[in-house]
Amino acid sequence: MGQGLSCGTSDEHGLFTAVQCGDLETVKALLERNPSLIYHSTVYDRQSALHIAAANGQIEVVSMLIDQSVNPDLLNRYKQTPLMLAAMHGKISCVQKLIEAGANILMFDSLNGRTCLHYAAYYGHSDCLKTILSAARTSHVASSWGYARFVNVKDGKGATPLHLASRQRWPECVHILLDNGALVCASTGGYGFPGSSPLHLAARVGSLDCIRELLAWGADRLQRDDSGRIPYSVAFRHKHVACAALLNPSSAEPLVWPSASKFISELNEEAKHLLECALMEANKEREKNILKGTTYSPPSPTNSDNGIDDNISEASDTEVCCICFDQVCTIQVQDCRHQMCAHCVLALCCHKKPNPTTTSSTTPVCPFCRSDIVQLDVIKFEKDDGTSHDVSSSRLRKSRRSRNFSEGSNSFKGLSAVSSFGKMVGRGSGRISAENDHIDKPIILD
Repeated sequence: MGQGLSCGTSDEHGLFTAVQCGDLETVKALLERNPSLIYHSTVYDRQSALHIAAANGQIEVVSMLIDQSVNPDLLNRYKQTPLMLAAMHGKISCVQKLIEAGANILMFDSLNGRTCLHYAAYYGHSDCLKTILSAARTSHVASSWGYARFVNVKDGKGATPLHLASRQRWPECVHILLDNGALVCASTGGYGFPGSSPLHLAARVGSLDCIRELLAWGADRLQRDDSGRIPYSVAFRHKHVACAALLNPSSAEPLVWPSASKFISELNEEAKHLLECALMEANKEREKNILKGTTYSPPSPTNSDNGIDDNISEASDTEVCCICFDQVCTIQVQDCRHQMCAHCVLALCCHKKPNPTTTSSTTPVCPFCRSDIVQLDVIKFEKDDGTSHDVSSSRLRKSRRSRNFSEGSNSFKGLSAVSSFGKMVGRGSGRISAENDHIDKPIILD
């Protein structure tokens, strides 16, 4: 039962059925005949027409109801707003429309004390996550509550959105949250095992992709939960062999994304993508060595020199990185215009793990002129037809020059000469766990 109607009229039942199915004409006709129906809700869950439309992605009905001045922050039985249900079910157009209509992104439900950001992270809807975070930057939340505080908001059991995304195996959501200031070492309250970090939760479910992201953003492999367990112990106990190998404190430390550097926060999307790919490639090479001898076999390389652009002439040899002599220059220092490959830029910025107690990091300097690196740009290459195109590190990889030419030419040699190994991992697979299954089920009207 559970979806009984607030009154026994056929008009009310017809309205909710039409809203769920997206029958806009029927909805309009029913509301014209009985305008008061717009304020009715289902008996048990107290779902309004706007809740039902948002949960089922009926954007035309949502728009019509909002145009009828329906409050976008209506609450159901569990104090959930239409925005929470839209984020829960990944209805991005409804999320956008509700936010445009002034829906409050900082409302908590009464089930788990979660916001719409928690729900987007829990169910792995990265597009909804981005939209909500973008709204938080420009809304009153950023000025009154604080953007960083919103990103790290805890639910009723002390779980941040990053904890939920890590527990549910959503590496893309993990990456987005970390990129927006989520605290990688935050501890939970009663969610999962008390005192767990996102790395503990990812280790528990055996999500290699989430572990890679968390380690690349400086997650501490020695952080302990309230029982004194480190993530390695959690992964080992649950028989996640590959995860345990990466989390073993005796394994080599991964490269860590230099998020504390000012110039990193000001990177354009092209340069940022190149550096992120280079970071993941470098850590994949390290990972390949760590996982040797385990039952887990790393994926075969997806890049090869066979994919080199045939339009690159021998004249472009002058563009080979003069630090590692291994890859084509893809990044240029804005002020001095010296060029390097993405791997060598990373070697300058993050070849050792930053100190978490330090609020600022040392500004890297250009290895050629020793000036501070303030901003980076992607190098544009000109084709034979006169058009320009961005450099792709996966397609423009060059063969290593002869050892006689490269040896002894630079003191930075060896810092970043990392062979390409796979592409940056995208959205991970995994299903929603049975935890709170009776709570987090889709809204379907009987």
